[in-house]
Amino acid sequence: MFPSDFVAWRKLMIKRKTIEQKMGSCDAAIARMVLLCQVTAFVIAGLLTLAVAFAAHGQYGKASMTCTNSASGVSWQINIDYNQRTVDANPAQISDAKIWWHDAKDGGNYTLDRKSGDLTVIVASSTGGYFIYDRCRLQD
Repeated sequence: MFPSDFVAWRKLMIKRKTIEQKMGSCDAAIARMVLLCQVTAFVIAGLLTLAVAFAAHGQYGKASMTCTNSASGVSWQINIDYNQRTVDANPAQISDAKIWWHDAKDGGNYTLDRKSGDLTVIVASSTGGYFIYDRCRLQD
């Protein structure tokens, strides 16, 4: 549950007690039924919100891409796991527009434009670092 969900749930519980106090024990069963309907609607709304949030990311499973440096012609492969939100086992941020991650082995910061396939690699060093520009495409 999100903190805001807990607050809303707590308000429902307070509302239930208030209704029972005002209506007495005879009408308490009706109050409980109304509360049950409210809680059920609240849970369904929460589940729908989660479903929409996960659907917004749009892609699940795994994908392999071949990236090529146009200057040198060197190709290499990256493996994206959308479920685990990783690229080559490195934690990644995944949005509809781009995927970005940091590789601790080479110190590179990678940004993949999902629409164009452009991959920008930024590697920092004591002499200022460098940029590498690659083009990636899905494996056939």
